[in-house]
Amino acid sequence: MSIRCFIGGAVALGAVAAGTAGVAGTASAAAPAAAVAVQDGRAVQDRPGGHGHGGHGHGHGHGKHGQATAPERVLTNSALVRASRELVESARRHGNQRVTMVIMERAGTVRLVVRTRESGPQTYVSAKAKAYTAVAFGQPTSALAGNETIKQIPGTLTLPGGVPVLYKGFPIAGIGVGGAPDGRIDEAIANDVLAAIGR
Repeated sequence: MSIRCFIGGAVALGAVAAGTAGVAGTASAAAPAAAVAVQDGRAVQDRPGGHGHGGHGHGHGHGKHGQATAPERVLTNSALVRASRELVESARRHGNQRVTMVIMERAGTVRLVVRTRESGPQTYVSAKAKAYTAVAFGQPTSALAGNETIKQIPGTLTLPGGVPVLYKGFPIAGIGVGGAPDGRIDEAIANDVLAAIGR
């Protein structure tokens, strides 16, 4: 794989896919030092203790009652760039795997798609389904393999390779990797990406 060529495209793709809404997620259940929430279409800086810019957790509403929206945590653009780089590096470390990675947010929005060279079209379908399953149920897809109910839900896939990104224990995104000959390799790559997002 040509990492230099790939990273340039991945960074551009990440910037396009990410849009302009900033935000911090974290790769573990612990809260990040600083996060940005999207509220009423605006970026609101979180303060220690979980309060928004308005000082009362209401962002620019300055404590108004009856507000109809709540902050939504999403991944920052820089986190997506780290994820792109780590996908390429991890795929190389695990035997030059031809894989695709999809990162999907809690609302079902695909924020990032990265394909290594020569990955087949089926790898995108697999990665997207794993990302969806991981964020929807807040668990690695490998932990859901025995759940027959989940297997019946359209769009889910319980093969290994999907891991959730958690913010204070709540899933805010899912990372799905598909294409390796063994799902355990997909999951190892997904976990490497998860660690890179948390850095």
